[in-house]
Amino acid sequence: MTSTQGKLLLASPRLADPNFLRAVLLMIQHNEHGAMGLILNRPLPMTVREACKQSVGDACAVEGVLHQGGPCEGPLMVLHADASTKDADVLPGVFLTTERNKIESLLRQPNGQARYFVGYAGWAPGQLEAEMEIESWLVAPADAQIIFESKSNLWSKLMTQRIIGKQFDLSRIPDDPSVN
Repeated sequence: MTSTQGKLLLASPRLADPNFLRAVLLMIQHNEHGAMGLILNRPLPMTVREACKQSVGDACAVEGVLHQGGPCEGPLMVLHADASTKDADVLPGVFLTTERNKIESLLRQPNGQARYFVGYAGWAPGQLEAEMEIESWLVAPADAQIIFESKSNLWSKLMTQRIIGKQFDLSRIPDDPSVN
């Protein structure tokens, strides 16, 4: 087994599960016990602040969008750049936090680099490997910039880089081809 922890998984067009249509996942864990990731490109129609008012009151300075991390229920999870509040390292410059006190600290930092998630994507031992064998997922490198930018076309951009990026200089292709 080759671990995908700290990498991106891009849902291939072959993947039939509607939960993952055009999904870009950051893999948080992948070992012999299973795998867990967070979908980066599933914003919810609710801000973090609105969600906080419903659950923890007004102690929230974060205006950002809340994201659906996947179809499995779980605690609020935060990907962020503040090493002092981390529960786990994900990749250089990106940390995961699920502990309530640490999340409350992050919620008081309105300008910090952070993305908030409800739910996650999870796989039993061997399940993700089986999906990868039938090319349901494509693996791509991850970095902090990709994690913290919020582009609506993230899947398309990464698929383009993955599929044709080896043949063309993608830096010369605009994000919006209509400006060509």
